[in-house]
Amino acid sequence: MIKNKKYLSVLFALLLSLTIQHAFAQSATDTKILSPKQKGIVLMAALTAKGDLTKLKPGIGSALDAGLTINECKEVFLHAYAYCGFPRSIQGLNTLMATLDERKAKGIKDQQGKEATPILNDTNKYETGWMNLAKLGGRPTDGPIEKPTSGYGAFSPEIDTFLKEHLFADLFSRDVLTFAERELTTISVLIALGKGVEPMLGSHLGLTLKQGVTKAQIEEVFSLIEKSISKSDAEAARKVFAESLSRN
Repeated sequence: MIKNKKYLSVLFALLLSLTIQHAFAQSATDTKILSPKQKGIVLMAALTAKGDLTKLKPGIGSALDAGLTINECKEVFLHAYAYCGFPRSIQGLNTLMATLDERKAKGIKDQQGKEATPILNDTNKYETGWMNLAKLGGRPTDGPIEKPTSGYGAFSPEIDTFLKEHLFADLFSRDVLTFAERELTTISVLIALGKGVEPMLGSHLGLTLKQGVTKAQIEEVFSLIEKSISKSDAEAARKVFAESLSRN
């Protein structure tokens, strides 16, 4: 009996220790902060959407100083165009080029970084885009590929095709940025665009969480945008986020 009590006592202590370790690990995950590179992505994307080139130039400099490569910066602007359009994206690229020239003149050597891996012989881009979207949403990728039967995708099959074949196939298949970094780019652009894009912002906030970005990190995105760009945009995004969480 004494041996059994001793065994149970040791087992209880072990289970308690494991529970405490898990709680600390979970707490650390929940409070994980954005890395300097992620902050650079957020600010570049949001400032590009706003068209604030005056703030964008030092923002690009900070992102490069934080370790983003030239190609990663280029990719942020390339990805952003899908959400805020060619005019803003091209101005972002022009600002990047000007910033790089100024830094080079000062003797700063920025790293070019890796190029996107070529995507060869993709004969069914719709399927590729569908699978990338399924991965983003944490859904199985081995099910039947069906086109929308309701909503805007059914009303305008063309835009559904553009979304799947270009946005989710062409852009999300490029490996310069991770899915998480692309979603940080996306939500930052949408937050900066302000009113009128709330449904898409809510959807992408959910997708951002599925990429391993924590609630605390998303809250930090709001804080960065509030401090550097717009308090009203950040507050509106917080409301969308709260509503999105309440539905899940």
